[in-house]
Amino acid sequence: MSDYLATLSAEQLADLHLTRDAAGDYAITWPANYNIYNATVGRFLGPEDRDKPAMIFEGPDGQVTTQSFAEIDAAATGLAAELRRLGYGKGDPVAVHTGQHPDTGIAHMAIAKIGGIAVTLSQLYGPDTLAHALNDCRAGVILTSRDAWDPLRGEEFPHLRHVIMRDPGPGDLDLAAAMADPPEDFTPELGGAEDPALLMYTSGSTGKPKGILHGHRVLAAYTPSINLFFNLALGDDDAVYWSPSDWAWVGGLLDMLFPAWMAGRPVVTSLERFTADYAYGFMSRHKVTHTFLAPTAIKRLAQHPDPRSDHDLALRIICTGGEALAAETLTWAEDRLGVVCNEFYGMTEVNHLIGNCAALFPRRPGSMGRAYPGHKVLLVDSDGHEVADDEPGEVVTPLASPTRFQGYFNNADKTADMKLGPYWRTHDLAVRDEDGYFWYKGRSDDLIKSSGFRIGPAEVEECLLSHPAVAEVAVIAKPDPDRGAIVKAFVSTRPGVTGDAALARNLKDHVKTRLAGYKAPREIEFVESFELTSSGKINRRILREAELAKART
Repeated sequence: MSDYLATLSAEQLADLHLTRDAAGDYAITWPANYNIYNATVGRFLGPEDRDKPAMIFEGPDGQVTTQSFAEIDAAATGLAAELRRLGYGKGDPVAVHTGQHPDTGIAHMAIAKIGGIAVTLSQLYGPDTLAHALNDCRAGVILTSRDAWDPLRGEEFPHLRHVIMRDPGPGDLDLAAAMADPPEDFTPELGGAEDPALLMYTSGSTGKPKGILHGHRVLAAYTPSINLFFNLALGDDDAVYWSPSDWAWVGGLLDMLFPAWMAGRPVVTSLERFTADYAYGFMSRHKVTHTFLAPTAIKRLAQHPDPRSDHDLALRIICTGGEALAAETLTWAEDRLGVVCNEFYGMTEVNHLIGNCAALFPRRPGSMGRAYPGHKVLLVDSDGHEVADDEPGEVVTPLASPTRFQGYFNNADKTADMKLGPYWRTHDLAVRDEDGYFWYKGRSDDLIKSSGFRIGPAEVEECLLSHPAVAEVAVIAKPDPDRGAIVKAFVSTRPGVTGDAALARNLKDHVKTRLAGYKAPREIEFVESFELTSSGKINRRILREAELAKART
């Protein structure tokens, strides 16, 4: 396989945090004192950069406000001082529940300044999911907004001592006031590369969401792949970044917000929910050039046959991940939208393993791309033995992978379950061709990937079983051409309860309210009973195979 980085100089490789040894193998490197703050906002406080725009926010009324790097830094110092005054410091979890608002970016910088751990919580979470995350990490403080927090005020969060809020109510601390008063004598306590920085809750195939802990080094380890999937144009002088993906998750935070600030470029954002029409108008108004979009979002944009004819777009680079990108969607993005679209692959636990960079090597529609430099990616059978080219196997990477997480928070057993001998496992199946391109072939476990979201069926089943009408339930992934897969629930009702359309709507609302809207089943099928395995468990394999057979007809 050819070395697609061979044309880059040693200086260019160093900018990508890459070294190349005599054998031509690449390694990703970073200094021991690497810190997310110093790698982003902290880099741009000199006289030439401090007044450059860092954050552009379009409010619900259409009013646009812009904050410079210096203003973001000052607000972060104010918030850091308030957190320290309240008793939070190095190693303490601080929950960030502020949505795609400038407050979120400021909060991450403030938490880095006190050496804390940012617990990223989506405002899509219902009370059960939120309570699980807050109780699991024992966060004493949460940063939030009134509209997101008011529905949760009656819930029990036994470890929570302080609520710092945008638009505070009685008894709440004022987030804006904290940001507005930075002390001149504040001294930050920045962590190093191996110090914990981010705690991100995400669903697995079993149980409740697990806390994935990353150190500051994660952003350094992402640096080569970020530059590649942004097509070696990360720092273009006119670059403006935007993504509708939630900043509580990797796609919005580590693949877009932080990369923009690494390059000293502005991020534009709003609190509007994604629709194709809104996205086209928003990108046109703000001259967005670089974006991260999940494949489902690109598919929705692709419903417009000729977007350039109706919209004054500056867009030129889309990076995408979270689910497989269909070949026809890539073709539309290139031919009709007129952009470079680089897909990449990984998971929150160990990311950016495989992907594309049109500036360096050709993309193959339908392919995941090639292994990124600094990463060793193998396909293995169930015993951990490597398979030959053109043979399906599970995607794995060595335990020393540079983008590896520090483990599941307070869950060593689940961390151990991620290992297959000397490898981290992904439970994703793929085939590699003789040119080194990988081709996605599905999941080897029950995890549902829908519209870029990772949804654990066991969590949805547990929620449905808490409904008084439900006797038994099985949740599976049903193939879907638009979303990759959808959540489908098979439900057996309790005696005397009729499974009808009204109950199906009620059950969907139950999951939306307790967990999150994206976790709610899109389809519910009522059944009299379930076929069981020899061990007495519901045979979900038969249900999955039946849905796959339907999808083929």
